[in-house]
Amino acid sequence: MAATVAEVMVSILKASGVRQVYGIPGDSLNGFTDAMRRDGGISWQHVRHEEAAAFAAAGEAALTGELAVCAGSCGPGNLHLINGLFDANRSRVPVLAVAAHIPRVEIGGGYFQETHPQELFRGCSVYCELVSIPEQLPRVLEIAMRTALQQRGVAVVVVPGEVFLDPAPDGYKPVPVRVAPSVIRPDDRSLAAAAAALNDASRVTILAGAGCAGAHDQLIALASALKAPVVHAFRGKEFVEYDNPYDVGMTGLIGFSSGYRAMEHCDALVMLGTDFPYRDFFPEDVPVIQVDVRGEQIGRRVAVEYPLVGTVKDTVEALLPMLTAKTDSAHLDTMTAHYRRARARLDKLATDKRNASPLHPQYVAATIDKLASPDAVFTADVGSPCIWAARYLRMNGTRRLIGSFNHGSMANALPHAIGAQAAAGPGRQVVALSGDGGLAMLLGELITLRQQRLPVKIVVFNNGALAFVELEMKAAGIVTYGTDLDNPDFAAIATAAGLFGARVEKAEDLEPALRAAFAHDGAALVDVHTARLELSLPPKLTYGQIKGFTLYATRTVVAGEGNELVELAKTNLRQVAAE
Repeated sequence: MAATVAEVMVSILKASGVRQVYGIPGDSLNGFTDAMRRDGGISWQHVRHEEAAAFAAAGEAALTGELAVCAGSCGPGNLHLINGLFDANRSRVPVLAVAAHIPRVEIGGGYFQETHPQELFRGCSVYCELVSIPEQLPRVLEIAMRTALQQRGVAVVVVPGEVFLDPAPDGYKPVPVRVAPSVIRPDDRSLAAAAAALNDASRVTILAGAGCAGAHDQLIALASALKAPVVHAFRGKEFVEYDNPYDVGMTGLIGFSSGYRAMEHCDALVMLGTDFPYRDFFPEDVPVIQVDVRGEQIGRRVAVEYPLVGTVKDTVEALLPMLTAKTDSAHLDTMTAHYRRARARLDKLATDKRNASPLHPQYVAATIDKLASPDAVFTADVGSPCIWAARYLRMNGTRRLIGSFNHGSMANALPHAIGAQAAAGPGRQVVALSGDGGLAMLLGELITLRQQRLPVKIVVFNNGALAFVELEMKAAGIVTYGTDLDNPDFAAIATAAGLFGARVEKAEDLEPALRAAFAHDGAALVDVHTARLELSLPPKLTYGQIKGFTLYATRTVVAGEGNELVELAKTNLRQVAAE
């Protein structure tokens, strides 16, 4: 009996190393999921919302660097994938989405659940194609997988439900589709021009991003030769800051003052594998050397005189012999000293206050960092959890940090953790730093943890508000509105769902609760009540921001909310004193 299209798809995925698919079943997907059941080599990771399926696939792909797969049934089923797929595509991780479609004969007739997925997914993918006839497979699937892997993005294969059940073309043998290793570096002329600019400069600063993955040794060698402080973008944190004597922290909206100063005072800037988006944080009127394997990305944020197209590893290895090692370390010494002071101030804010209630989030994040495993995988919700992850989680070369750092979506931490845990297995600790708003948005995925036996540890920063949104309102001089969260007892909900749950309202209870959760052999949630009005000042305060805070204070008093200003001051006295 001839194999079906779905059976061939499963054989290709399995031969290429895929071991799980995230999704929710539906009638148009039945041919695909039944082929998985009969094969037995790929597990079905049953989530409670398809958005979580796409986020989970993104989390797995971010952790492993290999292709991860999610699937959705026709119409609303696969449309629910779209936000998580946007996140995966913008994070440049390889994800394949199998989007089932309505019957071919009904397309264009306004049929039940009809959409046009090949058009809808085009904006969040590097490849998107409709399979109209069985003969298109397996070729379309192989092209999709290879494109996702080589371009580091999302590929979508749209398949009408009945095509899964059609006989596949005769004589096909599955071909493994894997990343094809390559060496990509600029030509010698471009390298020589960049080297000449760096040799002429006396105060070089490096801005390093996620493109430095796998190139840590080359980064350190370059910083040593240039006597250059190394600033990192958020996505570069896990690859840059560990074992790095040249590290001066992060810049940007949630960065350190030292990172900002290192870029402000340089006379040449080297950008390594980063598309850092905030133009206000770049230096003015200095030569910029940008290294990116995607040439089209160069110069999008700041004028670049020396574009170098290649991987960070290959490009730096070719550049180093052309550099004259610098002996003057004055710029480096000044900036690393600034970083030590900034780091000490941040650490002071995270000190143990035994009777504090609600807790300062800095202390919560620092305690998580202290108790988590040396090879823990952290995920962080967009908003204030990102701030505390950026400032208090210490990377060491084996820890990982995954988040929606480019797409900036709420509710990413828990589903990212689902994918990371499914890929890593139960022996590796996965810790989700969730905001109360983010957790509530995909709260049903707590049930996924129980059903799929995934021992994810969740720490909820519960401040009863969309706190980062409130901070943005304050900076714009707007009275906070519509940001309150009337939260339930998340620990009790976790317990009802079959997880370990603990509620923390005093600082003295935090460490025992975290130790118990981390030691638990299944999924666990710790609901920590943190200060709502904790300010996280950016390293560069513009006139507009200062004016905005002043205007906010005036409007708050006029609106009759003066008590909020008193609480704001009380909450942040330590931060002001430390600064």
